[in-house]
Amino acid sequence: MTGVRLGSMSDLDAVMAVMEAAFDSQYGEAWTKAQLTSMMIMPGILLIVHEGHEQMVDGFALFSRVVDEAELLLVAVDPVHRRQSIADQILGQGYVILAEHGVKSLFLEVRDGNPAMNLYRVHGFEVIGRRPNYYHGGGSQSFDAITLKKLMG
Repeated sequence: MTGVRLGSMSDLDAVMAVMEAAFDSQYGEAWTKAQLTSMMIMPGILLIVHEGHEQMVDGFALFSRVVDEAELLLVAVDPVHRRQSIADQILGQGYVILAEHGVKSLFLEVRDGNPAMNLYRVHGFEVIGRRPNYYHGGGSQSFDAITLKKLMG
């Protein structure tokens, strides 16, 4: 069976496999397993995973919620499974759960030039700020972080 579900600590290896496949190492955006593990034990953390064929995790999103605001920390889909609406399904389920917890605003930061920007625009996120030279790529290359906000509900 395929579909979206709440993730847990038992999904971390599968999530890490997706993260390593999905994030280009030249930008340093992928988290380590230690970073992910330490985040998962914090209150207000929500992990949503998508299981494809044979119950293999092929996408995930990680949210952090505090009172009526939340941040989308990570979203990734295994490149082999992109363009199948997996990110849409994952984000949609995240929105439902966050709304049930009274979240009114959802924020995220994305590297300027990241193709995921198109996904965020389709989902109603609007640019509200920019952090110059926030991300550092290979060599001396740097990229701005674009801050986005989505009003829930």
